[in-house]
Amino acid sequence: MERKIMYDFRRWRQDNNHKPLLVYGAKQVGKTYSVLEFGEKEFKTTAYIDCDNNLELQDILRREKNIDKILVKLSVLVGEPILKQDTLIVFDNVNDQELVSMIKRLGKEAPEYYVILITSLKENVLKFKGEELQYKYMTGLDFEEYLKAINQSQLIDFIKASCKNNKPMPFHNLAMDYYDNYIMSGGLPEAVKQSIENPNTLYLNLVHGKILDSYQKELLHLTNLIDITRAKEAFDISPYQLMKPNRKFQYGLMKSGSRSKEYENAIEFLSGNSFVNRAYKVSAISVPLSKNKEKDSFKLYASDTGLLFHMMHLNKIKYLSDDRLRYILYENSIANSIVGCGYSLYYYQSEGKAEVPFIVQTRTGKTLPIELVNKNVSKSKALTLVMNKFNLTEAIRFTEENFHTKKGIKYIPFYASFCLKDLL
Repeated sequence: MERKIMYDFRRWRQDNNHKPLLVYGAKQVGKTYSVLEFGEKEFKTTAYIDCDNNLELQDILRREKNIDKILVKLSVLVGEPILKQDTLIVFDNVNDQELVSMIKRLGKEAPEYYVILITSLKENVLKFKGEELQYKYMTGLDFEEYLKAINQSQLIDFIKASCKNNKPMPFHNLAMDYYDNYIMSGGLPEAVKQSIENPNTLYLNLVHGKILDSYQKELLHLTNLIDITRAKEAFDISPYQLMKPNRKFQYGLMKSGSRSKEYENAIEFLSGNSFVNRAYKVSAISVPLSKNKEKDSFKLYASDTGLLFHMMHLNKIKYLSDDRLRYILYENSIANSIVGCGYSLYYYQSEGKAEVPFIVQTRTGKTLPIELVNKNVSKSKALTLVMNKFNLTEAIRFTEENFHTKKGIKYIPFYASFCLKDLL
């Protein structure tokens, strides 16, 4: 599958001032596969080292401090020659500070070598932070990557052209059908591959179940047994929190008397490591939005719609026939698109309960409200009220309808959410 991150890898390869690159993101998004594919295409050899419980690697780090000697022993360890300029050295499942310190030294003392580190724990970015490394966040496939995977690249061109010119897309209904299939499969490569090879959702459910099992094992990185239990509780209940009319996370749904302080570490781990994406409520829409966030009022979106589809116990017929459930997944998908563009998630809700599900602070410093239009629900006045209250002149509405503009507001089909980066 062609992934956008390959363009970033190639730019890194061509940069004379490159540093060791730390690639991070949730499990199963395709980090290792993409890195190894990059190594195969762009280098003569790839030296792959799985750091998880690798006693031989630990012994090398313990015994050797000289970079040249370390490289020789790593070459013996992987059974591949490690060549200047022509070998990609890959350290997978990196969690050890001593290893990262060595890699930082390698990047500084021997910059002619190319090194990529891979981790599933976003918190490691903070633990390993420093000017000696470069960083790249990776998510699952967005809808553009999904269309390429199913050989519909020409449809991408039509969508981009319509988005740029704000004109109707000629294959709108076809794109919506593909988008619904994408929502059900999600963007994790294994699930996408399964959905392409066999449209039977029973097999897709097996894949999603297996991936969720791997997520549960990742919770064991929490050192406190109580926090592990609470993280599992919060993760398991997150789909049902989204199914409520008010999607704000409520601790009482887990068990009576639950308090925010008890689950603080667990939820921070889940959101900090991309199990879920947290959207904070803001009390006002002004820059910076982070200053207005209410820490105890938030929503938790699933990091992948396919996993959410599985956790909601849906099937294709129920998904397509139940507008309310489908729009929950649409909203979750838009949340993931915003995160994929590198933005934090915020929402606004007034005392009168008028709610705009997403408020984005762009890199140019403006705030942009984003609303979802449900054709089966009476017209919402929330966006207009919020725009008037905070003197906002621009907004986006995602809809099942085709591209158009009305009263200065851009109406964009859900399937074009991958174009957000160009709109924000």
